[in-house]
Amino acid sequence: MKTTRYFDEQVLRKRPYIDRNWCAEVIAHPMRREEQPDGRVRFWGIVAVPGETVRRYLRVVTLADGETVA
Repeated sequence: MKTTRYFDEQVLRKRPYIDRNWCAEVIAHPMRREEQPDGRVRFWGIVAVPGETVRRYLRVVTLADGETVA
């Protein structure tokens, strides 16, 4: 999975609970996909957090290429 420097240095620092594998899974099998006006793409999916019985929704935003997580 390709990522931007912003994702690596800012997003993961502020949200250390996010697993990169979750992002890859949501991009590969999204429940919903939507293109933003600036060309970026939003993907929504459900992820299972270890130790929790309730599943959570995760939104992943990529660059216009649809594969580089931003």
